Amino acid sequence: MSASALVTRSYSASTEACGLGVALGSLDTPIGRLHAAATSQGLVRIGFGCMQAEADIMAELAGLPCSVGEGSPAWLEEPIAQLCEYFDGSRNCFELDLDWRLSHGFYRRVLDALMTVDYGTTVSYGELACMAGSPGAARAVGTAMSTNPVPLVVPCHRVVRSDGSVGEYGGRPEVKAWLIDHERSNSGRWAEAALKCSGLHDESS
Repeated sequence: MSASALVTRSYSASTEACGLGVALGSLDTPIGRLHAAATSQGLVRIGFGCMQAEADIMAELAGLPCSVGEGSPAWLEEPIAQLCEYFDGSRNCFELDLDWRLSHGFYRRVLDALMTVDYGTTVSYGELACMAGSPGAARAVGTAMSTNPVPLVVPCHRVVRSDGSVGEYGGRPEVKAWLIDHERSNSGRWAEAALKCSGLHDESS
């Protein structure tokens, strides 16, 4: 199925959103249905169907500042295509424009640091606090993870407890464990591909 076929609808979040254009789509994945929302600025929200209904996501988006333009299904084509590639193991990083209007201040700083954590690896909450320039703020980092508007793309599933246990993930730790295992099982393939590319480069130099 094409990515565009997975876009279920396109509309403004609400009349109170002052015409903010939002495209909302969904796709089925090995961890259940995902909802994705995008504006003209980029991907703004990913929600897990097992944890949050579409109506709840749209209620969040209704509070965003206004932007020009109607919601367009085209805004979701690339995000959905890349999510499909992530789940089939053919993508180990996302290359998407993000609309960050649902994240601010310290939480945004933590999420920026989180985006440097590599595919197939994990860090502890304390380590991520240090990476974000706030040593000792492990508990606050945990709160930042729970407010992440675009999970998977901003990989909060790669943050684990200091003892290595998975920890919570919106009340669904089994989803987090699946994502970690999925990346670890595919990381060897990506490492092998990188070595082959490096060898080809050396031969041509």
